[in-house]
Amino acid sequence: MSKLFYKIGKTAYSKPWAFIVSWLLILGVIITVIATNGVHMSSETRIEGTEAQDVLDKLAEEFPAVSGGQGSYIFEVPDGEQVDGPENAASLAGAINKIYELDYVVNPLEMIEESGGMAQLQEMQSQLAQVQESDVSYRPFVLNEMPIPGVKISEEGNIALFQFQLTEQVESLTEDEIQQLNDLAIEAEEDTSITVIPTGTLQGTDIPIGGTHEIIGLVIAGIILIVTLGSLVAAGLPLIVALIGVGVGVGGTFALSSVFEINSLTPTLALMIGLAVGIDYALFIVNRQRKLIIEEGLSAKEAASRALGTAGSAVFFAGLTVIIALCGMLVIGISFLSSMALVASMTVFIDVLVALTLLPSLLGLIGERIVSAKTRKKVSNKEKSKPSFASHWINGIIKFKWLVALLVVVILGTMAIPVGEMNLGMPSGASANKDTAVRQSYDLISDNFGEGYNGTLLLVAEDKDGNPINPQEYIQVLSNISQLDSTVEVSPGGFNGEGTIGIMSITPADGPTDEETNDLVHYLRTNDSLLENTNLEIGVTGLTAINIDISEKLAEVFPIYIGIIVVLSLAILLVVFRSVIVPIKATLGFLLSIMATFGVTTAVFQWGWFGSLFGIDTGGPLLSFIPIMVTGILYGLAMDYQVFLVSSMRESYIHGKKGDKAVISGYTIASKVVAAAALIMVSVFSGFIFTEDIMIKQIGFALAFGILIDAFLIRMIFVPAVMSMFGDKVWWLPKWLDKLLPNLDIEGEKLIEELSKDTKKEKGKR
Repeated sequence: MSKLFYKIGKTAYSKPWAFIVSWLLILGVIITVIATNGVHMSSETRIEGTEAQDVLDKLAEEFPAVSGGQGSYIFEVPDGEQVDGPENAASLAGAINKIYELDYVVNPLEMIEESGGMAQLQEMQSQLAQVQESDVSYRPFVLNEMPIPGVKISEEGNIALFQFQLTEQVESLTEDEIQQLNDLAIEAEEDTSITVIPTGTLQGTDIPIGGTHEIIGLVIAGIILIVTLGSLVAAGLPLIVALIGVGVGVGGTFALSSVFEINSLTPTLALMIGLAVGIDYALFIVNRQRKLIIEEGLSAKEAASRALGTAGSAVFFAGLTVIIALCGMLVIGISFLSSMALVASMTVFIDVLVALTLLPSLLGLIGERIVSAKTRKKVSNKEKSKPSFASHWINGIIKFKWLVALLVVVILGTMAIPVGEMNLGMPSGASANKDTAVRQSYDLISDNFGEGYNGTLLLVAEDKDGNPINPQEYIQVLSNISQLDSTVEVSPGGFNGEGTIGIMSITPADGPTDEETNDLVHYLRTNDSLLENTNLEIGVTGLTAINIDISEKLAEVFPIYIGIIVVLSLAILLVVFRSVIVPIKATLGFLLSIMATFGVTTAVFQWGWFGSLFGIDTGGPLLSFIPIMVTGILYGLAMDYQVFLVSSMRESYIHGKKGDKAVISGYTIASKVVAAAALIMVSVFSGFIFTEDIMIKQIGFALAFGILIDAFLIRMIFVPAVMSMFGDKVWWLPKWLDKLLPNLDIEGEKLIEELSKDTKKEKGKR
């Protein structure tokens, strides 16, 4: 493998423009496709096989008018005024009626007519009122003795809540459609004292790709590169390589978005990972080339080729580990996670290709200037025997290895304590910052109507034999549900044209992410007493039920996912390091760091500890897909540092150093660049912590903190301490397994031997 990369490096260095132009052409084609077809993103988080999704799919086939999501607006007037008073009522009704005229909004009056007419609905409501006690604290909106459907007026009369049904999920609406809705709602403000507040996703579905915080992260990364490499020219190369890599990876995602459905979170995730690994991979290769020039006196061309053969091999397998960890998500079978995994994997793969082809081409253009004459002279005048900080540090770790290893376990174990109380869910207005419109609208609804109105449930009833529903049985189910303490309102919603499917709206007593609402959903699905003396069966859906199912599905498949990536990655590390102990040690160390990561993330985002430092003022559940996503990404990236650090130790071992000497030598060589690479990743991921979107914020924090503790506590402290405990036995491999495994030579031992032979032959000819 090292020989192949050596040849690629030499070719790219010698013929730089062929590779540079090729990558620029690829980037140009992508930009052209995007300019021609545009970018199409979706915020839908569909999970097949869940009850809520199955119910929605059935509605889409047999009752499509109600298979979409729900939108809502708040209309507010100053205290002391009435939102439905004479001066406001006409404007309010006009805006609402215009919204009902849109093709993608269900007009309830039309649906009532299709369901059997107003008379039947009024009869149902009358019968229902006789058997249930109403807990609602609002009044309907009536204009000219005609009720305006979907509108509730608060007890004080200064707030109106308008809720309406869409023909498709809110996440599937285009930005133009959302803007159209908002423009029509805002018409209620004309010549009135009304203020219109859109709620939830009606405030926009776009997740921003890039921004000032991410740029700050890149600036910090640039500073770290300059300090590490000591050269502006050398420091600029990893940034250029990373930007080209994410340009092709993320740009390719946008270009394909018109063909394949892409979740709006996907490009952001690819951008995070692509920038981080792109910079790191280029840094390792450039650093190795400079070391070969400075320490061994090689020419820039030969040093670049050898750097590709050694560090390039490590980059290839590090990238392969990240890709395998990400692609493990495909086995789970969740579509939006699969698209994220594929796009992120593709971006990492492109980063590897760019590092192995474009980077040596750029090095070929720069030539000997990659190391200035001043630096060469400065290094040559130094005393080579002078110990560095890294050598002092690793000697201290080895001297107190048992104490150090125990201390790391205790620290990370303490950090992991909050994991026991980790609550997973999907974000809601309750967890948004108090100064955001999402949170303000959520609080207005909760304070004036009840928290449950932020997450109503849609219940779908049908006859078990496929016959038209008996209206009395339908009313009986409505009545039974309305008497539950966990509901505050149950409303009939009508039937499809054949009368075989009936819907009803259920307002829980608690918020959409509360445990009580979760219990209500499960009770509705499993308690047969609600259907007693009827021939009906029911299903529960709606955004709240969908989010509950997503969280439970992800929690269910998480252990399977962990098993998949651990087994596959252990196999790769076994081949790379030709050792049984090293892969096991690497994985155990990762388990310590990932538990600590989830513990601290829980303390910050759920408990609110130090929230002000990270721009949050309200605790809430962690994203339900954070355990799977963060575990996969961090496992791959942690193994990057494992490969770069331990391969350096193995290289020292293969070249004759034994026991602690191999650990010290390898650590001294690789620790500086590994530390720099980790800080670069932390700075890139940290830039995403300060975005507005809570999903991006949580992912950015978990990745930044996870890399920080895994790189500096596990890889830089725990790993060398444990390796010192085992001594040379750490490289033990059964003979039968040694014969079976291919020798990939990522340390470049065979390459160096071959190059040495060639050098001797040339000297002999002279």
